Amino acid sequence: MRILTRFSMLSALSAAFAMGQATRTEIVKPTTPHDDSKANSAAVPDAYAISGNFERVVVLRFKYQTDLLAGLEKMVKEQKIKNAVILSGVGSVRNYHIHSVSNRDFPSKNLFIKDPGSPADIISINGYVIDGRLHPHMTLTTGEKAFGGHIEPGNSVFTFAIVTLGVFGDGVDLSRIDDKTYR
Repeated sequence: MRILTRFSMLSALSAAFAMGQATRTEIVKPTTPHDDSKANSAAVPDAYAISGNFERVVVLRFKYQTDLLAGLEKMVKEQKIKNAVILSGVGSVRNYHIHSVSNRDFPSKNLFIKDPGSPADIISINGYVIDGRLHPHMTLTTGEKAFGGHIEPGNSVFTFAIVTLGVFGDGVDLSRIDDKTYR
């Protein structure tokens, strides 16, 4: 009986390993040595405002096993969304893949966290669509901890995911809003 129990334990451990291990990878994200070392410019304001009205609000729903980022990219293209604010997002994922900044000086570094075997609830999704390009973030919870970062490929939707976008008209220019060299 003990042999069967040990075999069962080894089988369970092997299955857990086969599902995938959580990984953490840090990657340097340089622009150019010139841009990374330049000082702030007096010509760039410390803060600025962009005003505009939403032309429409779009609610997107993603089903079980949809890749969240690929689904967002597809719907932004399909809905012809150029500039938008991601107002809200909820749901759950079967696994997660995110990245966040991991240092304080240029060049910036990103820490990629991927766990192909751990589900999580989506507490929020926010960010922007800038000239048709997504810059989405999400906050997740496992029930024990909350964490988040930029959405990467490989977040498989579990129960569902719902994302709401406020779509700006063509007169709104968000082109420099996430440009780290505009300083």
